[in-house]
Amino acid sequence: MSIVEERPLETVLAPDSRPAADSRPAAAISPHREETRFASLRERTAELHAVRALAEAGPSERATAAQHSKGKLTARERIELLFDEGTFNEVEQLRKHRASGFGLEDKKPHTDGVVTGWGKVHGRTVFAYAHDFRIFGGALGEAHAEKIHKLMDLAEAAGAPIVGLCDGAGARIQEGVTALAGYGGIFQRNVRNSGVIPQISVILGPCAGGAAYSPALTDFVFMVRGTSQMFITGPDVVQAVTGEAVTMEHLGGADSHAGASGVAAFAYDDEQSCLEDVRHLLSLLPSNNRELAPAGDLEDPVDRRCESLLDLVPAKPTQGYDIRDLIEEVADDGDYFEVHAQWAQNVVCALTRLGGHVVGVVANQPAHLAGVLDIQASEKAARFVQFCDSFSIPLVTLIDVPGFLPGVDQEHNGIIRHGAKLLYAYCNATVPRISLILRKAYGGAYIVMDSRSIGADVALAWPSNEIAVMGAEGAANVIFRREINASDDPDATRAQKIKEYQTELMHPYYAAERGLVDDVIDPAETRARLISTLDMLRTKHTQQPSRKHGNVPL
Repeated sequence: MSIVEERPLETVLAPDSRPAADSRPAAAISPHREETRFASLRERTAELHAVRALAEAGPSERATAAQHSKGKLTARERIELLFDEGTFNEVEQLRKHRASGFGLEDKKPHTDGVVTGWGKVHGRTVFAYAHDFRIFGGALGEAHAEKIHKLMDLAEAAGAPIVGLCDGAGARIQEGVTALAGYGGIFQRNVRNSGVIPQISVILGPCAGGAAYSPALTDFVFMVRGTSQMFITGPDVVQAVTGEAVTMEHLGGADSHAGASGVAAFAYDDEQSCLEDVRHLLSLLPSNNRELAPAGDLEDPVDRRCESLLDLVPAKPTQGYDIRDLIEEVADDGDYFEVHAQWAQNVVCALTRLGGHVVGVVANQPAHLAGVLDIQASEKAARFVQFCDSFSIPLVTLIDVPGFLPGVDQEHNGIIRHGAKLLYAYCNATVPRISLILRKAYGGAYIVMDSRSIGADVALAWPSNEIAVMGAEGAANVIFRREINASDDPDATRAQKIKEYQTELMHPYYAAERGLVDDVIDPAETRARLISTLDMLRTKHTQQPSRKHGNVPL
């Protein structure tokens, strides 16, 4: 029996006691009425629980089974995985749309296809909305959008992160332009809250057309292989316009965006591990830009020596190694959280803790393209530096860079403009900044990687550092070209001149003698020196010039 049919609050009037159509004065209306029965609060409360149960159950068991058959969880199952048990508070659970036409007047389910509310993640307040694909395919209509708008406004007012669990078919076509306007309201709030509260998008199903722009405006995007896709135009449109046949997964799947486009920062095999890492990321972030990231329990000694680092970096400048081994060695308990691990792998960006406090690490990766900077690496690092600066997360830069990647494609695709993004991000950052030169640091790439000359607060170096305009071999070939060509033994002369250049301009103390490096340190003391320097800089304050905003080289 439906709830409506058994509602206990019916006021029954006798047939002859109903008000007449001529609206006679109250005194003229017959006083003979049957007794009105009011439902008790217990009855009303029981009705409330019944209505809530219907809203939480969703449209049908069949719709739930269909969702599960695709390897996807329901919106409420995802909410349960995201939040600490029993802490979720739902907002506007009983909301229904007001649209009519195209059959909508006969379909008005509770929630209107999106679950919104707040709860706790590791004991801290977080807001979230989750599209319910079982209702209208998770498509966004006017009421649906207004629920998200309200939640985003609440998150801004409360100063707490917001997470979007996206699984929707885009705008609700039956509602026309009001649905599109709903997206506009979301985008406007995404931008207004950028750098104010952390914003995370988790793509757990389709996210196409205009809907894809909201995740692109947030700080981090998570995706799941096989079930989540993002694109502006789908495979059918691509084939119709370009003639190119492509699958949804290849066009906009998790690996495509995590490895090729850089839209997704993280990709996972299942929703459970994805949402677990969302929780972990939130534990490393402050609630808003007025607070610091939460400190962790410090069990790892701050003065722990890292003897293994003495054997990590090869003496030969062209020999590779994995920079993540160094990060793991110096981080608290060896734990770090890498961002964009599959994209632009010649630079590593990660969040970790040093001495219990969260820091952002930017590091050249000699194991991939020799750690050279190119367009993608510059964009990746610039975005990460900007995020850390927005939320007062100190920066540690590990430098082993041979320069910018040469090539016609790089130049024509704007390496100058894109490389300037990283330069701009560092120069604009006011958080504590420490740079550590591990080995080679050549040319403009040395300057861009947070050198002392662009504002690093403290610049350190290992005894293996080589700071120069270019490598010794290239420099010798330029400076001593005539002598080498005129020599009876060009190879021997070249080797002599290379050694001469290294001795004069590339010895480990050259930059330190000129104040461009504050200290040359024992690699085994790296962890202790970074922690003590960060502790000194914790009260850093920088006064920025008065301006509306800078003109970033986008």
